[in-house]
Amino acid sequence: MKAATAYIDTEALRRNMAQIRQQAPGCKLLAMVKANGYGHGLEQVATGLPDADGFGVARIEEALSLRACGVVKPILLMEGFYSPSDLPVLVTNNIQTVVHTIEQLEALEQASLEMPVKVWLKIDSGMHRLGVRPEEFQQFVDRLHASENVAQPLRYMSHFACADELDSPVTDSQIQTFMSLTQGCRGERSLANSAGILAWPDSHLEWIRPGIIMYGISPFADRTHSAEAFGMQPVMTLTSSVIAVRTVKQGEAVGYGGTWVSERDTKVGVVAIGYGDGYPRTAPNGTPVLINGRRVPIAGRVSMDMLTVDLGPDATDRVGDEAVLWGQGLPAEVVAEHVGTIAYELVTKLTSRVTMAYR
Repeated sequence: MKAATAYIDTEALRRNMAQIRQQAPGCKLLAMVKANGYGHGLEQVATGLPDADGFGVARIEEALSLRACGVVKPILLMEGFYSPSDLPVLVTNNIQTVVHTIEQLEALEQASLEMPVKVWLKIDSGMHRLGVRPEEFQQFVDRLHASENVAQPLRYMSHFACADELDSPVTDSQIQTFMSLTQGCRGERSLANSAGILAWPDSHLEWIRPGIIMYGISPFADRTHSAEAFGMQPVMTLTSSVIAVRTVKQGEAVGYGGTWVSERDTKVGVVAIGYGDGYPRTAPNGTPVLINGRRVPIAGRVSMDMLTVDLGPDATDRVGDEAVLWGQGLPAEVVAEHVGTIAYELVTKLTSRVTMAYR
């Protein structure tokens, strides 16, 4: 009997990548492995993707971990460097960086480096989070071209704000802004995230940046645009075990605060997983758990180490049976919808108490 275990299917990961390449033929693929490989294991995901053309990370520590485990392909620091003292580290370890602020530009101009750094200039095409504004674009380009610390040619990127909303006019506007600014630039470009890859082919350009879809999870809230509909398979299946089966009578409450009261005589299963493992405490009554091929609803509040499910009065489930919290047979998107969050948050918030098993 096993407690919380996340099974990572590396073959499903590779199949998903093959599907992504079919969606955007001819594009180079920058696989997003930030946030510990979206909770799937940074080093294991990267080494399990020999066909990726490069990897995207958020923090310099992630990039250094990849280099330490033998990854030699390009690595891009998606938020850029935080301090001028990071620049020699980037040079030594052949790490590419995004530039999106005047402070980063000035640090590059003033640094004394043994070799130039490969730079991606990030454009704020409409998300208004990071990036240089369109009216600042040419000034940044000119100064980056003039700096001996910047490898030429420059590369260019931006990020979508609403690509997962298929009826939003924002994405078309962002594509037009980005294309207008980079027209005539000889460096490679990247615009498409997971939603862009699947739904906005005009954004594919030279590089695509698959994130959540690479792990078999759809970026879209609409059930008709599920990961399965695009030929993707879940890479993570989070499981635990039933550690008790109890009889609960009509009118009896279960769990902290008595927020669930049984409407009938029934059987309740106790599953060894809780918010101490990263399963969301906010999961409401009715959130599905897969046990013996059927979805059963959570009954009562999620505890630190356990949660309870209503198995039904005629249940034959036993102690030791496996419970699937999300993954094969129960998409993370379905659980996220019940919780009122996105599947990204579910898979990235697992704690160190969860055993990671690769197969």
